Amino acid sequence: MPRAVHFDGEVMRIFQSAGLAEKVANVARASSRGMHFVNGEGRTLMIRRGIDGPGPHGWAGNWYFHQPILEVVLREGLKRFANVRVHLGHEIASVDELDARYVVGCDGARSLVRQAIGSRHVDLGLHQPWLVVDLLCDPSSARVKALPDYTIQLCDPARPMTVVNVGGERRRWEIMLMPGDDPARLTEPDIFWPMMAQWLGPDDARLERAAVYTFHSVVQQGWRKGRLLLAGDACHQTPPFLGQGMCAGMRDSANLAWKLAAVIKGDAPDSLLDTYESERLPHVRAFIDLAVKLGAVLQETDPAAAAERDRRFEAGAEMFDFPQPQLGPGFRLDAPPPVGTIFPQPRLADGRLMDEAIGQRFAIVGDAALLDGIPTKAVLLPGVGLDWLAKHDRRAAVLRPDRYVFGLADTTPELAAILDTIV
Repeated sequence: MPRAVHFDGEVMRIFQSAGLAEKVANVARASSRGMHFVNGEGRTLMIRRGIDGPGPHGWAGNWYFHQPILEVVLREGLKRFANVRVHLGHEIASVDELDARYVVGCDGARSLVRQAIGSRHVDLGLHQPWLVVDLLCDPSSARVKALPDYTIQLCDPARPMTVVNVGGERRRWEIMLMPGDDPARLTEPDIFWPMMAQWLGPDDARLERAAVYTFHSVVQQGWRKGRLLLAGDACHQTPPFLGQGMCAGMRDSANLAWKLAAVIKGDAPDSLLDTYESERLPHVRAFIDLAVKLGAVLQETDPAAAAERDRRFEAGAEMFDFPQPQLGPGFRLDAPPPVGTIFPQPRLADGRLMDEAIGQRFAIVGDAALLDGIPTKAVLLPGVGLDWLAKHDRRAAVLRPDRYVFGLADTTPELAAILDTIV
């Protein structure tokens, strides 16, 4: 069942931490072509360009994929671990007793685990049904060959759409429902093909799947209750306009995984898990808020308001800078950014990416002179990230296992004090 189609460079870095980056790269398509915002007259209003080559995380900044194939790679990866059991095709109706230290509910928007926790629902205002059509295109078709390899945001007040090049023969159309549409009939070929006639027809592609979804903007307050925790759509839902839905869930997992491991191994108190929601909720909220703002622009159906929007785009007044939010309060120093932001991943002199040298642990990067005489179990990487440190006018950074910046230092005593707070 196709669902997500995009993840970013930070998520590829998370796959790297799981030892699966190369296998994921083999089934995904790296893209630097960006996103074109086009109005109903076919005029390009704005282009959000991608990054050519590796981005700050050591990988391409945008990847497109077919989720069922990606899930096969992830399930195969789980076979490396004897302590993991996978049960597919099962639905949990209720839980009376479970022999586990912790349960993490990644069970989606209708989460049973969330019901057990009793989380509080916070509505962020966007709820709009869209038709999602996944096609398998004929590569010999002239019309298929003429399709652009970038994402199109069609800002047409008569019928807003998004067109995505998923990769290979796959393309996706997301089509906003309009007043008078019958959701029960929109998935019928004689209804949806005319909507896409300017690009393709039934002679150019065959339908893989069509379904109507309601795009939501929601967060939950209360991601933990005792040994129950939430992740992914169970605790937040975003409209897809930034391509950040799956990315948010992966960031949840990366934040929670090292903390759970530390608690279970006895290296940290159970209270460390309380920092999970406090850090992640403000971070994911920044992405959802921008997606809602972007959705309001893309989904404009009033022709006069759309014309004014087009003028703002062309004047450069309608801009959407991709957020680089700071983690909320939690297991980091109480300091302004770049503390609480993710550290880039440079390539080392020996050809490895930085995270491969660090492993799943804390690390210190920066001026080697500050490291003299400091006893620590953290990995020391002198000389790494000096450009980043110079940009922020600091001499050393302490990185968490998820590569977010715990703290910054300019002197050996400052660095020693930071390490004392970790211990």
